[in-house]
Amino acid sequence: MSRTYRTWHSPALDRRMELLTFGERGMPVVVFPTSRGRFYQWEDFGMVAHLQDRIDSGNLQLWCVDSVDSESFYDDERTPEERARRHVAYERHIVDEVLPAVAEANPGSQRCLLGASFGAFHAVTIALRYPDVARKVVCLSGAYDAARWLGSVRQGDCYFVNPLAFLPGLTDERYLAPLRETEIIIATGDLDPNASESRVLAAHLQQKGVPAALHVWRGWSHDWPYWKDMVDAYL
Repeated sequence: MSRTYRTWHSPALDRRMELLTFGERGMPVVVFPTSRGRFYQWEDFGMVAHLQDRIDSGNLQLWCVDSVDSESFYDDERTPEERARRHVAYERHIVDEVLPAVAEANPGSQRCLLGASFGAFHAVTIALRYPDVARKVVCLSGAYDAARWLGSVRQGDCYFVNPLAFLPGLTDERYLAPLRETEIIIATGDLDPNASESRVLAAHLQQKGVPAALHVWRGWSHDWPYWKDMVDAYL
């Protein structure tokens, strides 16, 4: 299996960033780690090996990105507004730096965004805020109300990085029209403490004509063995 390490200085974040790619062709999948996770997390937890047959056969290409969660949502030394602004900078890193590299390596390919737990939050939030960047989004066991990490603040940038805050009032067809052409899959376990947020997210999208598919699994389903089964079902 092809494995490539990349690092560069990110203008958006003004710091060094890293990622791993696996595979040379197939649908490019941008993979977000869980809370405060690193770019090598999916490799460490066996997800890359689990998908190796599909990678080697040329069906999938993984782009495992890094996070800055410890500098944004989880940085208690920053105000909620500062945390939100740092996350916006991270979004710019993904949209202006990572995704162009993906497109250059895969001309004409339809991109997918994928994440589990907090990675699911990143995947869907970027897809909703920049609806032309992907044609498939797979969210596993996500939590989607960012106010829990932002001191319950829902104004300013804290509003715009919170899908459960901004989505109910979203009426702009420049966003909604491309979202209606995007395959969005939201999967969770019925005993997952965040399951209600998956249901709310799916309902908001469906009410706006976005055909988001909600899949509720039996049990807690918030761990790597379940996520391996989920990627088999939905990726």
